[in-house]
Amino acid sequence: MLMRTDPFRELDRLTQQVFGPSGTVARPSAMLMDAWRDGDTFHVEFDLPGVSQDSIDIDVERNVVTVRAERQARASDAELIAAERPRGVFSRQLVLGDNLDTERIEAGYAMGVLSLKIPVAEQAKPRKVEISTHEDQQAISA
Repeated sequence: MLMRTDPFRELDRLTQQVFGPSGTVARPSAMLMDAWRDGDTFHVEFDLPGVSQDSIDIDVERNVVTVRAERQARASDAELIAAERPRGVFSRQLVLGDNLDTERIEAGYAMGVLSLKIPVAEQAKPRKVEISTHEDQQAISA
């Protein structure tokens, strides 16, 4: 069997043994996401496996959407063999354009995926402008 050595993983393992899995050393937390536009709706999905829906918080301030989530630390005092899934509180901010309607954001959570649907604002949608004709307009003579 071939084993690959990763010095950074070994350093992380050693740090966790010294400070504990929820110690004072901050680990980068990833909240992976996909975003796309489908017609008049902007979709965003965040991967949050193992996160309780009650620990997810979504705030909107002007055109910034902030998603915060918490994955609880393990209650057991068992010896940790591997810890690659981030625990604790982590967040991600999305800066949205003015063309999206932040007043009508819809959120859902299923199977560890947080889904946001953000509609395109009415004023940003393409529209036709009618041209009026005035028969009684006076011609300008030169």
